[in-house]
Amino acid sequence: MMTLKQKQEILLMYLREGKSQREIARDTGIDRKTIRKYINTYEQKLAELEERNIPVDREELIQELVEAPKYPSNVRKKRVLTGGIEGKIIGYLQENKEKRARGLHKQQKKITDIYEALVAEGIKVSYSTVLRTVRQLEKKVKEAYIRGFYQPGDICEFDWGEVTINIAGHLRILQMAVFTSAYGNYRMAYLFSKQKTECFQEAHALFFQKVGGVYRTMIYDNMKVAVRRFVGKNEKEPTEGLLKLSLYYGFGFRFCNIRRGNEKGHVERSVEVIRRKAFAFRDSFETLEEANTYLYSVCERLAEKPQSERENQTAKACLETEQAYFPPLRPSFDAARCVEARVDKYATLVIDQSHYSVPDHLVGEMVHVKIYTNRIWCYYDGEKIAEHQRLAGNHEWSLHLDHYARTLMKKPGALAGSAALQQADQRIQSIYHTYYINHEREFIELIQYIKDGAALGEVEQSIQTLCRINPSHVTTDKIKILCARNQVQKWVISSGSEETRAISEQAKIHLKLYDELFHTETVGQLEEIQ
Repeated sequence: MMTLKQKQEILLMYLREGKSQREIARDTGIDRKTIRKYINTYEQKLAELEERNIPVDREELIQELVEAPKYPSNVRKKRVLTGGIEGKIIGYLQENKEKRARGLHKQQKKITDIYEALVAEGIKVSYSTVLRTVRQLEKKVKEAYIRGFYQPGDICEFDWGEVTINIAGHLRILQMAVFTSAYGNYRMAYLFSKQKTECFQEAHALFFQKVGGVYRTMIYDNMKVAVRRFVGKNEKEPTEGLLKLSLYYGFGFRFCNIRRGNEKGHVERSVEVIRRKAFAFRDSFETLEEANTYLYSVCERLAEKPQSERENQTAKACLETEQAYFPPLRPSFDAARCVEARVDKYATLVIDQSHYSVPDHLVGEMVHVKIYTNRIWCYYDGEKIAEHQRLAGNHEWSLHLDHYARTLMKKPGALAGSAALQQADQRIQSIYHTYYINHEREFIELIQYIKDGAALGEVEQSIQTLCRINPSHVTTDKIKILCARNQVQKWVISSGSEETRAISEQAKIHLKLYDELFHTETVGQLEEIQ
């Protein structure tokens, strides 16, 4: 059975290595008809992607382009000693090393303690295997490092780094996505609230747009957003998010060995350098966007610095050399994590432990959700029903008052103490508390009117007009009349052709009725203008 990884390998052999379908079939052992089917489908989707200009259509094509085969993938049986188990043993040995450095020699774990800790975690491994592995790890001699030689446009390294900064008066731990080219040491970084798949994918999309192309090979360590699981001592299975990026942009990738950060030493050093150069000098910002803008400026400044090890060439100059080797850049990847979520009794969806409201008639229904790094889009039956700014914390609520219009019409008494009202625009809250206490049903009608397209500024202007007559005149029906009058007035002023003269005269009749109701002189003013 075909897997997403095999599909990626076939397409890269065809697109990058120029191999024929017959050669690919011989190298992979996969039937040539299957290979032809995936290549033809891929090229057809790419052609459609180039033709379409509508963003929504592009997003759907991108998802189809990197979709996994529609049948269950083969699950390989794990060996007894996997890379994950060895990694845990190495972790315990590192813990012992740290204890020795603190003088806690008598509190180290012996081999039998490490074995018992693994068994307690439900790992099936023998004591002799743990004993043999520990002895092999502890007797390793220091290894030599080999200096690499890199071709332009060939290698780029990626890593995450943790940053603690002040955002709007609150101390927050953010995740910094860092890219470093091996050839020219060009560095770029982006801040995100979490290490999620959508953040990982968006960081790549932003970086490729910034440098104007895609590197042939990306290098990663054993981060969760890139490595789904270990399937052998040295073999790792990539995540679906990484495979989709690779398929769409056409780059290959490889992983470092466990605890071998030196295998991507450029970016390991870059995380420390960028973090120090940026946030050792400034660590307070009003918004995450402001922090990212500042971080971008720091990376740009570093790119202008001459590098002695590269004959005083700047990283920016090296990037310009590499750009000639990049393949044509495709439209930016639609970096969204898609999930199906059920609407709970509060008319909300729970995404990453936070609640987001949807229209209350959907309680109990399944809704399709696209999760981006900074926004949440909700769809039902193919129609977009809600959009929210993504919440940074956990157990938070994002509620839109208009989503509860149906329920509040039945339970108007619940409006005053509702969380949805507390989260509404301050101007909306002011209108309610000033004019609509004990008139909740009328207020809900006004909210629905604003949702249907009425500008809040025009509603406020109409309320001011009514207040000049008498505050008791502030009702939803009269607000609608005044807003409609303003729209007609603007249309009459802008209309001057022969075709619209009859309609204009009819509009003046309507305006005269408004003037009689509100004691104004709109029609006379319009006649003077015309």
